[in-house]
Amino acid sequence: MIKQVELQHFEINQLLEAIYFRYGYDFRDYARASLERKILNRVSLSKLANVSEMNSKILHEPSFFNLFLKDMSVTVTEMFRDPYVFKKLKSTVFQQLHTYSRINIWHVGCATGEEAYSMAILLHENDLLKRTRIYATDYNNHSLDIAQKGQYQKEKIEPCNQHYLQAGGKYQLSDYYHSKSHSISFNDSLKEHITFANHNLMKDQVFAQMHLILCRNVLIYFNPTLQSKVLKLFNESMVHRGFLVLGDKESLEFTDEKRSFENIASKERIYQQKGNL
Repeated sequence: MIKQVELQHFEINQLLEAIYFRYGYDFRDYARASLERKILNRVSLSKLANVSEMNSKILHEPSFFNLFLKDMSVTVTEMFRDPYVFKKLKSTVFQQLHTYSRINIWHVGCATGEEAYSMAILLHENDLLKRTRIYATDYNNHSLDIAQKGQYQKEKIEPCNQHYLQAGGKYQLSDYYHSKSHSISFNDSLKEHITFANHNLMKDQVFAQMHLILCRNVLIYFNPTLQSKVLKLFNESMVHRGFLVLGDKESLEFTDEKRSFENIASKERIYQQKGNL
């Protein structure tokens, strides 16, 4: 007799195949433990009997699949998250960016956009924003809608001023937005340099020729196969000697792409492409 855990494992595999067949999203190479937790949590929240019942709803109800996508996407972010990373970017990478007449920066897995606006502010204060296009991507359209509007709750943004200053900010964070009763909206002078777009790391190809790519705490949700595929994509998306920033729980140390990059800031997980080998 098949054990319950084996049956559930089989059902989840069927679900992932169904998602790939129906919508083209390939979650088969996501880190298994995290993936299964999210799937079973959705089964519970939706009061379904089992994963097979969820499979049927995924196949026949696109609105339910969109709900599943929200479950799967990483939306934890804030302005100037880990300010020491931004400070190191300012003192190292920005010096190199000054040598380019046009600059492309890719924020991968941008969620609701706060870190893209953080980058735009620092670029502005270092006389780089006027020649920069920031591409901020995610596969969660709901998050992208929030990011595009650049409107957030005051209680979420105002406490981030200290992080802004720790990151090397020169003024006050409030100089870059205007307030309403309970919300703020970032200035159009920042928004006009950011392009928010849907991009799926599981299936989409090279995004553009980038001088700097930031993908922080996204790879931890992938298994080694998908991590390798994504890192290769980043390498191919860069200009010669471009920069890559990963999250504090991520590293190139045990990946095939390690030989293509040099580590220029260990604590901050900042790497630079070696160029021709």
